[in-house]
Amino acid sequence: MANPNVETVGASSGKWLLAVAVLLVVAGVIGFYVLAQQPAYVRGAALFVGLALGVVVALVSAPGKDFVGFAKESYREVRKVVWPTRKEAGQMTGLVFAFVVVMALFLWSADKLIEWVIFSLVLGWK
Repeated sequence: MANPNVETVGASSGKWLLAVAVLLVVAGVIGFYVLAQQPAYVRGAALFVGLALGVVVALVSAPGKDFVGFAKESYREVRKVVWPTRKEAGQMTGLVFAFVVVMALFLWSADKLIEWVIFSLVLGWK
């Protein structure tokens, strides 16, 4: 017996629509170059129409609809984020800079200590 909660995905039509969308975009770009002797607005219109039709066909496909749903859900999630105030952001930035300076001083002193131990004590170089 089949599980009713399992969704069967038939992506062949979605793939064909995406292929058509890519072909429309490529046709728009090719039209832009083929119409090189025409005025700029004709070339631009050919490019725009190819791109616009390609986007529309891509958004009508199943993967395109999934992408639009994902984008809407992502936007809803971003609106739920509690962003820091300007003061909090400034304080955290200052804390990060202070930590970077402390780490830089620590790494510099560790490097100089290792250099002194190796060259002065171990090798006897002055």
